[in-house]
Amino acid sequence: MTASGKGEPEKSSSSAKVTLTKSAPRISLDKPQAGGELSVNLNWNARSGGPGQGAKRGFLGKLQAALQPDQGIDLDLGCLWEFADGSKGVVQALGNAFTARDSAGHTVLSLDGDDRSGAAVAGENLRLDLARVDAVRRILVFALIYQGTPNWAQAQGVVTLTSPTHQGPVEVVLDEADEQARICAIALIENTGQGLSVQREVRYVRGAQRALDQAYGWGLDWTPGRK
Repeated sequence: MTASGKGEPEKSSSSAKVTLTKSAPRISLDKPQAGGELSVNLNWNARSGGPGQGAKRGFLGKLQAALQPDQGIDLDLGCLWEFADGSKGVVQALGNAFTARDSAGHTVLSLDGDDRSGAAVAGENLRLDLARVDAVRRILVFALIYQGTPNWAQAQGVVTLTSPTHQGPVEVVLDEADEQARICAIALIENTGQGLSVQREVRYVRGAQRALDQAYGWGLDWTPGRK
């Protein structure tokens, strides 16, 4: 479809990877002094072979998924966004809504493409321009199974956030599953005034974008869309 507080924040400057978990679901990123971007990457394994067979990893597995895309699922990265001025919207491949701009026309959020098979080594990437971070109130990052049978366990999705204000990557693993849900809220990013807080969600919602919107009280108007 297209659209017209757990725990206390923890700061870290470690160069090691940080994985957000149920017991440690939140991290705080310092406000950038020199711009740059926060990158949110979704990578996942396309299914190969028949039902019940595990996904093949690595280059050969990605190549096979590219040659046989009908054997994989189409897992999309997107986000609901709300800016400080009260404007709201969605960034996603569906409806070609690849960017979100502020009132001055500057691109604040952008999605770099649509990996329809899971074959792209770089996955899908959502980028936040940190020079425009003051325009942001909150961002809800989600993954949607647009096509194919919901099989979150086999897709083994991983979202990795990288920022110039944090030396190591921040990882959210989709390590739970609801095979009747097509959409999963992955992480909630909020502007604290001092920087950004990242809250692990990994909340599966039965339905699509409208249902996710309702679950988080975003308040957008939704219409059917295609890509």
